[in-house]
Amino acid sequence: MHPFRLLSSFLSPDNPLGFGVTDFFELILCALLIVLLYLRPCFERVIRSLAQKTTLCFVIVAALPVALRLALLPHHPVPSPDIYDEFGHLFVADTIRHFRLANPAHPLHQFFETFFVLQEPTYSSIYPLGQGLVLALGWVLFGLPWAGVLVSIAAFCALCYWMLLGWTTRPWALIGALLAVIEFGPLNAWMNGYWGGSVSAIAGCLVFGALPRLRERANRRAAAFLGAGLGVQLLTRPYGSIPLVLSVAVFLGLLLFRDWSPWRDMLRIAPVVLLAVLPAVALTLLQNKQVTGRWTTLPYFLSQYQYGVPTTLTIQPNPLPHVPLTREQDLDYQAQRSFHGESPDTLNKFLLRLEYRVRFYRFFFLPPLYLALGIFLATIRKWTFLWVLGSLVLFALALNLFPYLYPRYLAAVTCLFVLASVIGLQKLASLNIRAWPAGHYAAIAILFVCAASFFLYYGAHLFENHDAAAEIEQYETWDAINHGNPARRILVNEELARLPGKQLVFVRYWPNHIFQDEWVYNAADIDAARLVWARDLGPAEDEKLRQYYPDRTVWLLEPDARPPKLSRYGAQPPGPFLEVK
Repeated sequence: MHPFRLLSSFLSPDNPLGFGVTDFFELILCALLIVLLYLRPCFERVIRSLAQKTTLCFVIVAALPVALRLALLPHHPVPSPDIYDEFGHLFVADTIRHFRLANPAHPLHQFFETFFVLQEPTYSSIYPLGQGLVLALGWVLFGLPWAGVLVSIAAFCALCYWMLLGWTTRPWALIGALLAVIEFGPLNAWMNGYWGGSVSAIAGCLVFGALPRLRERANRRAAAFLGAGLGVQLLTRPYGSIPLVLSVAVFLGLLLFRDWSPWRDMLRIAPVVLLAVLPAVALTLLQNKQVTGRWTTLPYFLSQYQYGVPTTLTIQPNPLPHVPLTREQDLDYQAQRSFHGESPDTLNKFLLRLEYRVRFYRFFFLPPLYLALGIFLATIRKWTFLWVLGSLVLFALALNLFPYLYPRYLAAVTCLFVLASVIGLQKLASLNIRAWPAGHYAAIAILFVCAASFFLYYGAHLFENHDAAAEIEQYETWDAINHGNPARRILVNEELARLPGKQLVFVRYWPNHIFQDEWVYNAADIDAARLVWARDLGPAEDEKLRQYYPDRTVWLLEPDARPPKLSRYGAQPPGPFLEVK
């Protein structure tokens, strides 16, 4: 019998044993734990043996997240972009694959105004190049920008293993890399969208992996990795480069403060670091010049100048009362009231914001790993681990100056979160109680629960259509495999894809429109695209664009209708329309 069909038989409250899904899971979990403890010596020998084969470990931790995600494609196909950040990064990638950093302004650009896209002096995304370069790589090599996401996740997991090798033993480095696969692999938002995160995480791995190697011996190879990491971070998150550089400076300062002998070696390798950073600096300056016309003006800052910068978040009631707020939206609403409306003191606002954002760090830890984090904090003795903690605090404080926060903003220190978990588990494993290895068994139990939780939800998504899978998925918390796949947008695009020839779609928003639900996103070369999206500016203005595109079939989309309404465009009230559910 199929395993999920067997599990489904326990869903009924009238089954002979009286089991539910959670009862069944607890029984299997306990049985597997007993088997694991019985076979512990065998598993440990395998891990130790495998850990000695460094190249094989690199291949495994790089290939594993990609293979696991590809296995989910039958039920979870290639993610579809849904929010303006994703479209902004895809726009960068589309521009790059046309071998340019900016696009000429369109003569009728007023129809194409959208989030995070400049229309003048050039038609360009406001985002830096890092994530776009990775997406463009996948687009060019595999014909699919999501392939770039898979490559970046594979590179991150492999480099996380390399980084951990500089801080701990080979077996624990392998265990930490496998934890990274579980945490940031097939069920994570970074692998199931185009927002970014993994590229900045790669930068952090390069930087924080190079530092302990420089501590052992100031060699040019580690210096090149350090410079490359700083450069990748500059290309991905320019503001996040500031706390990263400060963190590196503190590490090197403490190193020289404790022992001045390596200062000559540090001076010798400094040019290597600068040379490795230089390409990123040159690309950033060149993008600034191409997009904004000035070498030192970032596209992001030009966008703020042109479109304004909100000083506070305006608290508004839900514009669609029949669409309930999610738990996350409700928490956001309450927090915004706290540090934007009810607290006049700047310091108090800062502290309230910091307290509220603690929940975002859940992204970097599976629940059992909080125990490992607590042990790490309680047993810090070495200055290097104090520096790790200080770097995490530095990033938290620096990013708390932003009016909003997403986990990808902290991506550069992802490997430090993994390192803290690994060191905590390592210290726990060394704990003995009256010569009995209690800590060793406790560390095994924590790792087992992490793996069991991952495979429970992964299995539910692998067998998506079964009743038991539906029962299990309702208990998911921060897994984000379904974050995209926006049904309305996908089906509208599918409907338009079936139409022959070139299409022009005017988007008309209703008065109660949710502003984040934007539909006007276009290719880097608008005129050459088969499908052009435009804002509905009224019949008189729209006629200008219709005359500009005389060879296109013209449609009107009203996305605020439920379901969205797609009809032939005309001055008269639309006739029969296509309903897209």
